[in-house]
Amino acid sequence: MSKSSSLLASYKKYALRFKKPAGTSRGYLYRQDNYFIRLARRDNPTCFGLGECGPLAGLSLDDRPDLERRLARICDDINRGRSPDDFDLADFPALAFGLEMARLDLQNGGQRILFETPFSRGEVSLPIHGLIWMAGREGLLKQVHRKVEAGFHCLKLKVGALDFEAECAVLNFIREAYPPDQIEIRLDANGAFKPDEALDKLNRLAQYQLHSIEQPVKPGQWPTLTGLCAKSPIPIALDEELIGLQTAADRQMLLETVKPRYLVLKPTLIGGFAAAECWIKEAEALGMGWWVNSALESNVGLNAIAQWTASLKPTMVQGLGTGGLYTNNIPSPIRLGGAALIHEAGKTWDLSAVADNV
Repeated sequence: MSKSSSLLASYKKYALRFKKPAGTSRGYLYRQDNYFIRLARRDNPTCFGLGECGPLAGLSLDDRPDLERRLARICDDINRGRSPDDFDLADFPALAFGLEMARLDLQNGGQRILFETPFSRGEVSLPIHGLIWMAGREGLLKQVHRKVEAGFHCLKLKVGALDFEAECAVLNFIREAYPPDQIEIRLDANGAFKPDEALDKLNRLAQYQLHSIEQPVKPGQWPTLTGLCAKSPIPIALDEELIGLQTAADRQMLLETVKPRYLVLKPTLIGGFAAAECWIKEAEALGMGWWVNSALESNVGLNAIAQWTASLKPTMVQGLGTGGLYTNNIPSPIRLGGAALIHEAGKTWDLSAVADNV
């Protein structure tokens, strides 16, 4: 990249609208407010890198009222000559990720090809799980049938919002129709289980032969989580628990204390690709598995995450199936093809809605 003094930085806020309310244990989501960061060289402003900062309401560290002011100040500082690398964004992981994404894009020619891989060239696809959103029993079952018909062999179900018996009934129906050798089931509780009932629920859920369950209890309860990881008949994956742990010492303490089976890595929530790679290195050293999840990014962020994930040559099914959630997503080469994510090399982007402000 050129010297920092030759860079132009700007941003634009963009409201992504869900096709239908997205249910989680934290409530229903109707829109997702994201910020698109543009970095360009002064001598060629039409060639730019594009990043996405999309904190999740009620979950991200940077879901805070001063986020936009911080972003505006960073852009001003870059325009005055400060390097994009010269910011302490420990408390703003989504912003750190957006800036990292824009920087990588510009470094690689400003064509939205951040990582040159067979995936980014359109030669291979990236297998993903089918995400089943919280809904009533009939709504859940309709989603399951549609995903199976589309060719998915791995489903991820959100649990914790409905009556537990109703959720068990849905899982029982799925297992009667689709045995484990046909459909792998991953659950995500988003911390919905109370500590004193979590193990009983995990023991009940084990009869459905599940691959794993993410974050059964709310983050920050390490003694409870440690006990669950040791006793649960279902392998436990950590998700929200990773948020805010920035140092190698903190990461090592969590992994060596709690001993989860898997990590679920969301670059938006943990500070970007470099931060996620630190988690991967330390998890693999301890024999733990991992997969990558998108976190309601638009196609801009999803494209970057998918390319980075493909560069790691993963062996597990990934959680990158959120691109079809919005009515006004950014037209892009990224699309869902059956049970995999595909990058259509040669297809153009339409960035007029988010990158017309420089």
